[in-house]
Amino acid sequence: MTYYDVVVVGAGGAGLRAAIEASLDPTIRVAVVSKVYPTRSHTGAAQGGINAALGNVVPDDSPDAHAFDTIKGSDFLADQEAVFFMCENAPEIIYELDRWGVPFSRLPDGRIAQRPFGGASFPRTVFSADRTGHVILHTLFEQALARENIHFYNEYFLLDIIHDGNRVKGVALYDIKNGEVVNLRAKAVILATGGFARIYWKRSTNAIGNTGDGVAAALRAGLSLKDMEFIQFHPTGLAKTGILLSEACRGEGGYLLNALGERFMQRYAPEKMELAPRDMVSRAIEYEIREGRGVGEGTSAYVYLDLRHLGEEKIKE
Repeated sequence: MTYYDVVVVGAGGAGLRAAIEASLDPTIRVAVVSKVYPTRSHTGAAQGGINAALGNVVPDDSPDAHAFDTIKGSDFLADQEAVFFMCENAPEIIYELDRWGVPFSRLPDGRIAQRPFGGASFPRTVFSADRTGHVILHTLFEQALARENIHFYNEYFLLDIIHDGNRVKGVALYDIKNGEVVNLRAKAVILATGGFARIYWKRSTNAIGNTGDGVAAALRAGLSLKDMEFIQFHPTGLAKTGILLSEACRGEGGYLLNALGERFMQRYAPEKMELAPRDMVSRAIEYEIREGRGVGEGTSAYVYLDLRHLGEEKIKE
């Protein structure tokens, strides 16, 4: 049985960043376990951007405003201490990623560009063209590979968390390639395995691998789970496949239209329109379909995301 100080399960953005942080002390041995090759993690599917109150477009933006938008967008159900921590630290994290090599899109004067996104009172979304998650994931993977005390177990599936009833002792893994069970001893285990939204198989922008393995292992180990009803859903994807249509489509001025050609968000969020928070946009789309104003029939009905008025040059950009 191999011994590590820290085992991180999941090699997306959260898992890789956690492993990098744990590895800052070179005496700490870190293992990263992933059921897919790290650069295939679902972080790579994020297109539109990541929020941080840099104030590069509107100087009045601030972490407090970011926190307010986040808490309001959660209908005041979010853990407010966690929200403030995230919003206060977000600008430095963006600059850290920039220094590590993430090729963020730029303003004409060279500063990191920002654009409007749903639920935000300022244009605070930092982006890298339409592949933001992809470049962040690859940059974090490069940084993790550069650290000699981080060891990767790629294409290993988490079976169970090993514990004695009081403390974690390690993890049991399934080696997908060789069909063997491998146990890793550890002082600490970090679960960064993503969500389980793929259970909504009919319509989901989530990858096939988002099946909640880490959540299930935690539950089997007797750990408490919190706020399990909050599941990440992106409002817009291709009607048949669920493949993501970036929030930038709406952030840059796209319209949501029903079968009657109406910008139906006027009924649900007249001030924010298509830039209302994600849960509100998702519900509005569903309401329109259930009321018979969707395009097509039954459960296959959909709405339109119209970018034609933006023009060819803007769309290609």
